[in-house]
Amino acid sequence: MKIGILQTGLAPDTLAPDFGEYPAQFARLLDGNGFSFEAWEVVNGTFPSGPEDADGWLITGSKHGAYEDHPWIPPLEDLIRAIYAADRPLVGICFGHQIIAQALGGRVEKWRGGWAVGRQSYDWNGETLSLNAWHQDQVVEKPADAERLATSDFCENAALIYGKRAFTVQAHPEFGDEFIDGLVRERGRGVVPDDLLDTAIAPRSSPVDNPTLARQIARFFKERTPA
Repeated sequence: MKIGILQTGLAPDTLAPDFGEYPAQFARLLDGNGFSFEAWEVVNGTFPSGPEDADGWLITGSKHGAYEDHPWIPPLEDLIRAIYAADRPLVGICFGHQIIAQALGGRVEKWRGGWAVGRQSYDWNGETLSLNAWHQDQVVEKPADAERLATSDFCENAALIYGKRAFTVQAHPEFGDEFIDGLVRERGRGVVPDDLLDTAIAPRSSPVDNPTLARQIARFFKERTPA
């Protein structure tokens, strides 16, 4: 199964040599499932010809806002709607979660409650999962087709499921703790409050639940359900 990755942001230059760009991080996360991958840097205006270029699609995170005025956002929304209409499985992570919601009739805004950085706990359909996050924007109104799959005190719409067509997550299952530490160094200071950054890099006593999300994403691509 070929997964097309729509890259909507770039990793910091100082982190990319060690961790890879975002498509490489997702390829590692989903390794062992028999997938092949092809990436398009939509953030730089490079797009596939259409939904038929891959069997399933994944949209990455980004430092940009879904509501911002960038020339690549309207064609990305058009492509999202085309993938959805073509009934190809679609996964969105962080910005991907937000832009899919926006393209399908939801609303995204800069959250007045501030930032979520580092480990967050989510009520995931009755199970508690710990995942790394890095966002201020949120889906504040979900589309009519979407059902809430996960939530937290900070982020009401933390994961959404759109029937058998799309599965989207606000957190970053592709980010390990070392990458979060790097983001704190490279993109955090002066942007995110220091107390949140200090908490994010404090010693951790247990691993994040990235493997659980990897299994859910892989199952969604293969079986159209994450559970």
